[in-house]
Amino acid sequence: MRHHVPPPGKAPPISSPSQEQDTAAPQPTSRRRFLTYLVAAPALAVGAQLAFDANPAEALPRLVDLGDVLILAGSSTAHLLVLEVTEAGKAVLQLPRLEVGQGLTTAMAILVAEELDMKLADVEVPLAPARPELVFAQLTGASNSVRSLYEPVRAAAAAARARLVTAAGLRWQLPARSLGTAGGRVTAPDGRSAGYGELALAAARVVVPAVSTAPKAEAAQRLVGTPTGRIDARDIVTGKAKYAGDLDVPGAVPTVVHRPPTIGGTIRSLDATAARAMPGVLDVVRIPSGVAVLAETFDQALKAKAALRVDWRPGPLAGVSDADVRAGLRDVNPPFLIPPLLAASVEAEFDFAFVSHAPMEVLTAIADVRPGRAEIWAALQAPIAAQKDIADTLGLTVDAVKVHVVRGGGSFGRRLFHDAAIEAAITSQMTGRPVKLMWTRNDDIRHGRVRPASHHRIRATHALGQVLTYEHRAATVRTDFGHGLGDPLSAAGASLPVGDALFSQTFFKLTQENPYNLGSASQKLAELPLEIPTGSWRSVYSGMVRVADEVMLDELARTLGRDPMAFRRARISSTTGLAVLDKLAQAGSWGRPMPPGHAQGVAYHAEHRSAVACLIELDATDPANPRVTKAVMAADVGRVINPRGLEAQLLGAVTDGISVTLRAGVHLDDGAIREGSYADFHYARQRHSPLAFEAHFLPPSGSPGGAGELGFPAAAAAVANAYARATGTSPRSFPIAF
Repeated sequence: MRHHVPPPGKAPPISSPSQEQDTAAPQPTSRRRFLTYLVAAPALAVGAQLAFDANPAEALPRLVDLGDVLILAGSSTAHLLVLEVTEAGKAVLQLPRLEVGQGLTTAMAILVAEELDMKLADVEVPLAPARPELVFAQLTGASNSVRSLYEPVRAAAAAARARLVTAAGLRWQLPARSLGTAGGRVTAPDGRSAGYGELALAAARVVVPAVSTAPKAEAAQRLVGTPTGRIDARDIVTGKAKYAGDLDVPGAVPTVVHRPPTIGGTIRSLDATAARAMPGVLDVVRIPSGVAVLAETFDQALKAKAALRVDWRPGPLAGVSDADVRAGLRDVNPPFLIPPLLAASVEAEFDFAFVSHAPMEVLTAIADVRPGRAEIWAALQAPIAAQKDIADTLGLTVDAVKVHVVRGGGSFGRRLFHDAAIEAAITSQMTGRPVKLMWTRNDDIRHGRVRPASHHRIRATHALGQVLTYEHRAATVRTDFGHGLGDPLSAAGASLPVGDALFSQTFFKLTQENPYNLGSASQKLAELPLEIPTGSWRSVYSGMVRVADEVMLDELARTLGRDPMAFRRARISSTTGLAVLDKLAQAGSWGRPMPPGHAQGVAYHAEHRSAVACLIELDATDPANPRVTKAVMAADVGRVINPRGLEAQLLGAVTDGISVTLRAGVHLDDGAIREGSYADFHYARQRHSPLAFEAHFLPPSGSPGGAGELGFPAAAAAVANAYARATGTSPRSFPIAF
């Protein structure tokens, strides 16, 4: 049986965090705090809501970056975050985000275990299905998950603990404030104890806890900040963890899609006679993106796909290649016209190639579409927007489409779009059977999303050793933000040409900030509309804009005869940045003697209310095959939930930085992507990884900042700067070996 207690304002208020009572009677309370209320039975389940005072000027924080916007947008539905304590003594947090290897489920489990005084092994964090009522609060992206969930998850867990303690006090006829919690049990001074599972039913009936529902003081945290292995590590390496391709949905048949040779090509004619006659083939149907082949096994489906005879019309980019894109970017990003007066200048232009997301797990989706309803299984970063799009495509209402969010094997922004889920849904509806549709690696690299190519013009003027002005004009192929903020309305708006351009400019303004004092500084974004599927790639604009900035900063330092580290330290605009650079210089032994052909490179980046600096040591004795030998990173991300997880994130950023700075990119040739696998999309292998890696974290300096995308711009720029110093060159086009 399930019942629901109305949200704050309609139910009796719970006790203030500063109050403690021995009875469960309602008490007056301030509204500036997290409120909790009961949402489910028979087990104990609680939600958390951030309630603001009535004064809007006081309630609304200053919007510093994109993460602040996302947190504010989702605050009205934060109370729908649900944590359950079961009769088996387990805590189950329904996570409204996607786990793609970033370790988010582990971080959230740590928060729950911390507040409930439970063993980490007794906390489960399944992924919540698409929940339209969450509106903006189910988008995974912008390094925002820990930032936005830190307080609500702690509040929900603290509220659950308060109800469990209250239930125990009522059972034992003891003051609730005299009781403690440890190891998933409530303990009394006389030695009695009860497990959370024993108390779950009684706790579910507690509306007003008799003890404070405030989360622990951060100084009292014992699990938060302790290096912890992933809670799903064993399941991943033993195959117990289920990805979409592992799910056994009854009747779902293997399905692949034959796609055009050019991006956006369409079918002129199709002969599927030979394919239909092959062993195991169940059906062949035309869908908007190509030809879907259904068979008893994926091997049979792939062989039948190869037997199809399709005459394709060329896509809209036929005749367009990289050189045309570069020319177009230069056209929308004109050169500086007014020469500097009474000052010397340093000018540079930079080009960045298209880059595939290429997550390790290829896109896979399962769809079971029946008359009047549909069920989808896929790894989705924006499941609410996906659910609405799928419903519209199938001609169903949103409530007739159930979307299960499944863990993903990597994303880097790729799973913000639900291409595979749409294809699976259409195919299932057309064929009348459930399908398990899988993209191949070739599909994803040649027809998936790419980081937009970009061109940058930067000019700095200087006199008497001081930088007077700094201008950065960036031009990129337009980024598709069609997912919006994860909800259907903003997704629909961002999908319109005007809305897309507005979204891009807003995103750019909220994420791009030069962290140095460089006189009069300005940044502008111009876009080149191009009919190529683009998407946010790790760090989005920062992965190009800030890399160009940091390379330019090295060139300015060299022009002015300054050491690159000292030049940054003298101009960094925040005390946090200075502390991070100082830590890096000390930990990485900046300036130590290096052999000929070897060099150090440094770069810094601040975003997501966090800051990071990277020091790279690189061996370029063979300039055509440079090798990063050591990487050191120093970061201030506020309160670190799991240092081991953060270290893994930063190491991943270094790997990405090595890859796209030195070797990894994709070419556009006559309307088609040239690369088709890891064999020619040259992402870093184990042999390219640094021989030594260190990550150093500054002491906690506030609430958690974002970290998922933080490290990449600094790592990529440090690799570029190390290569430049080791070879005596000035790289202008990335990847360098392309």
